[in-house]
Amino acid sequence: MTAQYTAAEITVLEGLAAVRKRPGMYIGGTGSDGLHHMVWEIIDNSVDEVIAGYATKITVTLHSDGATLSVADNGRGIPVGIHPTLKKSALEVIFTTLHAGGKFDSTAYKTSGGLHGVGSSVVNALSRQLTASVRRDGQAWTQTYRRGIPQEPVKATGPARGTGTKVTFSPDTEIFESIQFEPDAIFRHLDICAYLHRGLIITFKDELNRTKVVLQHDEGIVDFLHNTLKKEDLSPLISTPFEVTRDEAPRLELALSWTDGTRERIHSFVNGIETPDGGTHVFGIRDALVKAVRAFAEAHSLVPRSLNLSADDIREGVVVVLSAYLHEPQFQGQTKDRLNNPEIRGQLDSFVRPILEQWLHENSSRGELIVRRAITAAKARIASRNASLTVRKRPVNASRINLPGKLADCSSKDASESELFIVEGDSAGGSAKQGRDRRTQAILPLRGKVLNAMQAPAEKVFKNEELNNIVLALGCGIGADFDAANLRYHRVILLMDADSDGHHIATLLLTFFHQYMRPLIEGGFVYIAQPPLFRINVGKTTHWALTEEHRIQIIAGLPARAKPELTRFKGLGEMRPRTLFQTTLDPTQRRLLRVEITDPELTELTLEHLMGKDPSKRYDFIMEKASSAAELDI
Repeated sequence: MTAQYTAAEITVLEGLAAVRKRPGMYIGGTGSDGLHHMVWEIIDNSVDEVIAGYATKITVTLHSDGATLSVADNGRGIPVGIHPTLKKSALEVIFTTLHAGGKFDSTAYKTSGGLHGVGSSVVNALSRQLTASVRRDGQAWTQTYRRGIPQEPVKATGPARGTGTKVTFSPDTEIFESIQFEPDAIFRHLDICAYLHRGLIITFKDELNRTKVVLQHDEGIVDFLHNTLKKEDLSPLISTPFEVTRDEAPRLELALSWTDGTRERIHSFVNGIETPDGGTHVFGIRDALVKAVRAFAEAHSLVPRSLNLSADDIREGVVVVLSAYLHEPQFQGQTKDRLNNPEIRGQLDSFVRPILEQWLHENSSRGELIVRRAITAAKARIASRNASLTVRKRPVNASRINLPGKLADCSSKDASESELFIVEGDSAGGSAKQGRDRRTQAILPLRGKVLNAMQAPAEKVFKNEELNNIVLALGCGIGADFDAANLRYHRVILLMDADSDGHHIATLLLTFFHQYMRPLIEGGFVYIAQPPLFRINVGKTTHWALTEEHRIQIIAGLPARAKPELTRFKGLGEMRPRTLFQTTLDPTQRRLLRVEITDPELTELTLEHLMGKDPSKRYDFIMEKASSAAELDI
């Protein structure tokens, strides 16, 4: 039967109904990010008053239920007079009508973040209740809404001193998966606002945790830069950062420094709104940075003729804080994660490049340090590329990949059902080979601890036999040549002894994957096996304990008269093949941990601390954790 499709099937969503029907179109989703995007929308409205020069203070209150939030400022206050065409209060128009606001021309705001005129009305539509309070013209005014619908007309509540706006809202449980706000996320957002607007005083009252903090950063984005270097434990290559300010349109504040980091970090903002996906303003700064350094290097003949510095070589380790202000920014979507204005790229490039180049000439010793750092990065890149090509050009058998000799491959050629167990040692490898499912499970034994990919140069990493065997077995290439389509196993499982040595080997392998095959982790292909450390027999019942703590927990839960028999496995090689299969290999009974990168910056920082060349960072970690968390095997 064919479904009817007539004019009667056309649905028209009026007012704020479209927002409640498709909230993801306006706030990006109904999870935590979407929930907090509502907060950013209301805060951004107050920040726009700061940018316009009318507000100096913002107070944000997270109420004791953790699901109600207030944002107040001392700006001009939203107009409450009757709109000339809609014949109702401007306050009600702003909170109940999409694409209504004072930011579509330059009369009320020269620059602002809320240009779409939907922020306040979207938050109102998705709130169980919202109350807007205004102080202006010596009078206080208020209006309350439920799910976007006014419960009463805008009414005067008495005389008031000063001016400003306060919005209190509670997200709707019918819309969001959870309505509990995260104080740490709100604090970070407010802290950034204080950095971006010198002189702004932000008070964050967290009634849920009974805390109050006042944020004010008099040095603005330079303070932001210094704090970023400290937080990410980066050492600046130059003692004084480069900074520049532009007062005419487009307004600009920029601070940057080169560091000992392994990648570029750019924190960018437009009209006070963070743009995590960058955009044309970031492209402009990147262009200026690369051109200025190249011009300085050529003027001083610093680069060998046989070497070409790429843009990535020059930008490696640079940390940038960029804050731009545009009259009509073209954001990509309502969530404003990326700037698309095509003209801004050339404008920022042409403004910043000559100033940065002049700064390098006036501080030639700093400029030479920056160029030498880029030369080192270029040489490392070339060495890595050459070593990668050496691996990729290994002879290939006409019928199958030239697999490493120790690999016991599976018979299945379907990568989606195939698993590769990377096993610690030949003894454990022997047990795993005998106990596995030969159709879908491949075993690759390793000989001892592998190379530390954070400390060894790239060329040495690519020549390492054990790591090279892993790359050949996986078949997907490495570094820039990585191609997940050629991956031979969709589960790469690290199977190590359940002791500190096993944990160390697993960490070394994860470090290698992170540094040279990161898409393997990002694609969800890497797992850590959970073999038992103890077998606990109680009569005819057997329990398997993963750790010492797990053993204590199991024994504590046994009947008082039970007499457990305890066996501690010194290594996987001690397990019978059938036991290893039952506890660790069998997909129906085993426990696997999938390796995920939830915070890329924290992950890189942790690896630099634990696996990097600086031993003092590991010492500090051990001393910090020794009293509670460090594990010692004697």
